[in-house]
Amino acid sequence: MSASPNPLLALPFEPSIEALGEAYWDVVEAAAFPQSRLRFRNDPLLQQLGVDPAAVSDADLEAAFGRFEGRTPLLALRYHGYQFGTYNPFLGDGRGFLYGQLRDRHGALQDLGTKGSGTTPWSRGGDGRLTLKGGVREVIASEALHRLGVTTSRTLSLVETGEGLWRGDEPSPTRSAVMVRVARTHLRFGTCERLLHLRQPGQLERLLRHVVAVYYPHIAAAHPPAADGSALAALLAFYGELVERVARLAAEWMAAGFIHGVLNTDNMSLVGESFDYGPFAFLETWDPGFTAAYFDHSGLYAYGQQPLICHQNLRLLQEPLVMLLPRAELEARLERFVPTYDHHYRHCLMRRLGFDAGAVAAVVDRGGDLVDPVPLALQLLAAWPVAYGSFFAALADRIASGGLPEEAEALAPFVPGAPAPPPDRWAAWREAWWGWSSALPPEQQQGIAATLRHWNLPVTPVRGEIERLWQAIDTADDWDPLQQWLDGCVASAGVP
Repeated sequence: MSASPNPLLALPFEPSIEALGEAYWDVVEAAAFPQSRLRFRNDPLLQQLGVDPAAVSDADLEAAFGRFEGRTPLLALRYHGYQFGTYNPFLGDGRGFLYGQLRDRHGALQDLGTKGSGTTPWSRGGDGRLTLKGGVREVIASEALHRLGVTTSRTLSLVETGEGLWRGDEPSPTRSAVMVRVARTHLRFGTCERLLHLRQPGQLERLLRHVVAVYYPHIAAAHPPAADGSALAALLAFYGELVERVARLAAEWMAAGFIHGVLNTDNMSLVGESFDYGPFAFLETWDPGFTAAYFDHSGLYAYGQQPLICHQNLRLLQEPLVMLLPRAELEARLERFVPTYDHHYRHCLMRRLGFDAGAVAAVVDRGGDLVDPVPLALQLLAAWPVAYGSFFAALADRIASGGLPEEAEALAPFVPGAPAPPPDRWAAWREAWWGWSSALPPEQQQGIAATLRHWNLPVTPVRGEIERLWQAIDTADDWDPLQQWLDGCVASAGVP
């Protein structure tokens, strides 16, 4: 009996970016690797792409996403970018490419992009490879952020490729891998910046019309071209919505305690989605100055700087856009950033504290003079040397095991092994949190535990936890700890 055909080789890809023309990409070939051994597969993501995971074997994933059988063309995208404040016109996809684009089961176009798949015209002397540890870290980052409610790309597969790589920041030789991520788009702020550098306003307009039509169809419908063919209204509306999306993304990172580490403009998506996780980190204790990248000596991309950097990157994006649009109109739309960020940041932290949007609305509807628990939680965390993620996880455990306290004083400090909190800070936060909890109708009080469980990780992947998971893989090829951590993410969210 012949083997079943590989369903991944028959996916209905769309030539969306190809239709833009050759000004935006180069055709490339994937590297030939000594082996292809699947190490991670994301079955829920396969389902989102309309593929039955039961019909896809590990060998199918290895063939499609480790050896890249039967897939052409493969495209390395062209872009520029500001890297740590300095403009770099020599960028582009240097160790990855666009594998293909297809509609998910909701009708949204998704990119399948690779990392570690070989050299391209933009490799700049690099080997175009990805370390296995780097791939494992990206799996952890994308799944943790997805669980924490961050608008993020996700990892579809990770295949070990059998090469020994030499790196200055890892013991070498180290193991190699190729990864496939699913993202809404790999078009970036830097894609636009390149067209300014080349003085190609026509190509920029072509690109932006494409972005609006594909990724902002509601804007395209609401702002059809003017009688003279101008897309001014649609492009301004696009920038305004992008400002709001990026503001919400920055708020999600901050509420999650996540530091991207490399917020260059080539790592900023034109749809406001987080992607490309290199030297990321999660907060340990509260520290606005915490940096993720060892080479960020000035702290430019520190945790507390991220909203400001996102705002600055949106202003830098205006430089190419003013080839087409009035700067004053762009500046007016940039003013949406701060109020959007503030509103969404509070929303994200409130749900981490157990109060989803419905609960907040219910409390507001009932009236009353309640103290906001969000600033008090931040003041508590700033004064108490407790792990940021552990604070929320322990609150979830406390309410799940003990239920809501009958009075504020019954909520004792709940983080295992932590030092005693400052009494005044603890009391202020505790009473504000209990005030909101007790103001809810009884049926919504019952939902606090589920909300806490859904929006908080049982174990935050801080550096020490990632090293623990990687050590098992590196020394004993033991993938069970990683799988257990991933399973814990799913179970804690209440996902079947």
